Amino acid sequence: MPLFDRKDKSRYATFSRRTLISAGAMTGIFSVLAGRLYQLQILDFDEFMTQAEDNRISERLVTPPRGRIVDRFGVELANDRRNYRVLLVPEQVQGSAIASVDAVSRLVPISPTQREKTLRDISENRSFTPIVVVENLSWDDFARINLHLPYLPGIQPDVGETRAYPFGASFAHVLGYVASVGPDDKKDDKDPLLDQPGFRIGKRGIEKAFDKQIRGRPGVTRVEVNAHGRIIRELSRDAATPGEDVHLTLDSALQNKVSECLGSESAACVVMDAVTGDVLALESSPGFDPNLFNIGISTTKWRALTTNDHSPLMNKALAGAYPPGSTFKSVIAAAAVDAGIAVPGFTVFCSGSLTLGNHNFHCWKRGGHGTMDLRGAIKNSCDVYFYETARRLGIDRIEKAAHAFGFGAATGIEVPGERSGAIPGRAWKLRRFGVPWQQGETLVTAIGQGYVLTTPLQLCTMTARIASGKAVLPRIVHSVGAEHQPPVPAGPLEFSAAALDAVRGGMDATANEPGGTAYAWRITEPGFEMAGKTGTAQVRVITRDERARGVVKNEHLPWKLRDHALFVAYAPVLNPRYACAVIVEHGAVAAHPQVQMARDILLFAQQRDVANRPTAYPATSAGAIVTKRG
Repeated sequence: MPLFDRKDKSRYATFSRRTLISAGAMTGIFSVLAGRLYQLQILDFDEFMTQAEDNRISERLVTPPRGRIVDRFGVELANDRRNYRVLLVPEQVQGSAIASVDAVSRLVPISPTQREKTLRDISENRSFTPIVVVENLSWDDFARINLHLPYLPGIQPDVGETRAYPFGASFAHVLGYVASVGPDDKKDDKDPLLDQPGFRIGKRGIEKAFDKQIRGRPGVTRVEVNAHGRIIRELSRDAATPGEDVHLTLDSALQNKVSECLGSESAACVVMDAVTGDVLALESSPGFDPNLFNIGISTTKWRALTTNDHSPLMNKALAGAYPPGSTFKSVIAAAAVDAGIAVPGFTVFCSGSLTLGNHNFHCWKRGGHGTMDLRGAIKNSCDVYFYETARRLGIDRIEKAAHAFGFGAATGIEVPGERSGAIPGRAWKLRRFGVPWQQGETLVTAIGQGYVLTTPLQLCTMTARIASGKAVLPRIVHSVGAEHQPPVPAGPLEFSAAALDAVRGGMDATANEPGGTAYAWRITEPGFEMAGKTGTAQVRVITRDERARGVVKNEHLPWKLRDHALFVAYAPVLNPRYACAVIVEHGAVAAHPQVQMARDILLFAQQRDVANRPTAYPATSAGAIVTKRG
């Protein structure tokens, strides 16, 4: 065979092998592509269709309206109001967004902080996303924006909702307030609502305690969007479930009266139904405007609140722990009767002081009260009588009696932040300080000083128990939505009827017999008389030299060095229904403002449903109400 034939056959064979290899490779590639297409279009069709739908259809939460907080008569204390605001859509602006914001600022006030936030939001969001420029506008400001709207391209007036507190500071410490969600709020709460822009939750008071119930449940809106996230149309909507209303036991009219009486004093007052334990008023003065925390409080206002020596942010009625002073003598009196010490005929001579060892324990009245029985000792608030009675009682029985009246433990009221106070005893002191109890400390405890600390709520609870003879407990929430919150049944009080009658008789004499420490400021209207007990809590040490020269009167001392003034009372005397406790920080002056406040409050409470009830105590009565001192 010729040489060229062999070469042609070799070339042909090589060409054939290459063709087969190429064809095989192409077939393999097309097989892989076909398999992949089959997987994508047939096997994974449902999955990718769902993803495509998810990209096309977006589910967005609908924020529910927050539930209301109302008083016992349905008066709204916290609700949602219209929020007039101005939005800006950057892509619709002609020119720069900054110029549009400045144009709005020439019509309505915009703070530098809000302006900075608006510009930051514009830079961080897509151009079609509406940005809040300013909110919580008045109707006049909102109308002004609408009037100039043709000259404000990209600006959109909008009406939303925001939390409102119609009574301002009067209910601030009970209701609390709402504010923006912080990082700590999301740690234990996985509610998706917390991620909603601008969503607010309860931060204090009832708003915080019942936040989840008041918050409601979100709805869902399904919208069709394009590849950039712009909404094309709404496909469906599931309405949000509004939050539940919280019904309180408070009487808004009485609460406002209490606020009026306390005025600008650094003070606290609690009024209870002595039979049921319902809290009718709970006020800490001065208060603060909770609306400020919703709309955003300025640095200046925050600094003013935190540096005020009257502590407006503190709920003194629950978290203020004070020595009860002579109001604590009611505890000693009841314990002494049941211990067989303060029996009929038992008297103590008050010369102005009592000596124990090498220490003199002084009575508030220089020169003393003379011979005192239990009724007279309560009426005149004789310290020496109670020194001697407590010495015979011993701290163990005093401690037990104090706990029976509700001291030394939190009452469990639904408002957060309650303190338990302190009732000392042998074990308490050993545990706290590591040293044994001294007899002199028993005498100091007898007049509500030393280690004893109580809250105004505890003092009111004690008074309600004296008045009713039952171990009532305070409550402030009547119902949440349709769910009734039943009160804790009031059990029997651990004192005999004779002991309680003795205490009531002394408190009656205090307010209604000449010489009683509250007699000058009594309720004079027949059938509305109150029974009460005054108290003074020292905040400074009186030296031996000052006592020898004469103790400086509180009126002549700087405000911070004056004693606290306390008063507990119930009314009416014959069929008690209302219990009241008032404390005025550094208010122990001759005018007894705390007694006057309680008098006006209890008179108002009793005449609440009388058509011609007075709006204020008669100006001609002894000791007109004092609401402001230096």
